[in-house]
Amino acid sequence: MAEKMNKTIKKLALSFGKLVPDKLYLEIFYRKAFGKKLNLKHPVTYNEKLQWMKLYYRKDIMTELVDKYEVRKHIAEAIGEEYLFPLLGIWDDPDEIDYDSLPEQFVLKCTHDSGSVIVCQEKKSFDRESANAKLKKCLRHNWYWNCREWPYKNVKPRVIAEQYMVDESNVELKDYKFFCFNGEVKAFFVATDREKGDKEVKFDFYDMELNHLPFKHGHEWSGKPFKKPENFDEMVRLAAKLSEGWPQVRVDLYNINGRIYFGEMTFSHHSGFVPFDPDEWDEKIGEWFKLPDKCV
Repeated sequence: MAEKMNKTIKKLALSFGKLVPDKLYLEIFYRKAFGKKLNLKHPVTYNEKLQWMKLYYRKDIMTELVDKYEVRKHIAEAIGEEYLFPLLGIWDDPDEIDYDSLPEQFVLKCTHDSGSVIVCQEKKSFDRESANAKLKKCLRHNWYWNCREWPYKNVKPRVIAEQYMVDESNVELKDYKFFCFNGEVKAFFVATDREKGDKEVKFDFYDMELNHLPFKHGHEWSGKPFKKPENFDEMVRLAAKLSEGWPQVRVDLYNINGRIYFGEMTFSHHSGFVPFDPDEWDEKIGEWFKLPDKCV
């Protein structure tokens, strides 16, 4: 569902271009996604409140926090450098990448977007030309225009390389994505099956008592029982720490062979355009989300 919605959004974005004001743009997209009018005067649901935040809550530091390179200094100061993936390099142009100096395995990604990740598991078979072509295409695209997520508007497009890692499965990294509200973690989901290219990623949502929540949001359930990491409570503590002062933010963490690593901070989960199934959960989660005063 989420992938289908992303394709629809991209298609509409190309049609509208940059001529439509943010508010009208979001109203059109919201009606397309949910089949109803966007309520910005008195938003109730989680997705409505995410649209409100895009328009009326804009702090300069948010740009640094969604930048995959600049956020590193904030993480180092807030919780420590040991929670960062080892950085192998940063470049303005993919043609500047010295592949020979990189290790046998590594990960490339753009600093300003989502979906530009390129994984090298074996250098001798790695297609550098194809990788550079993809990165150049991604660097030309401003992620803000897709769904008007303001924090991405002024991120400097660059490419970074990070150390390649897998967890105890030896084939993937499981995401633990924590939904935080003013420093309190209320729920989380685990993303699995990313390594299975022929299958869609699975999302399983849980409350903080580790009960599997009875809704879907963009992806099917995995059908696998949740195995609580030994240092899960530390993950919750870190997510809460990073979310302090933010009305709402999703904090993504990885747990790799007993070590915790920071993934990213996301201020608009699914950009607020993916329905919940059943949709009553949109309002239930919206109750956790207390909107701040306008800041534009």
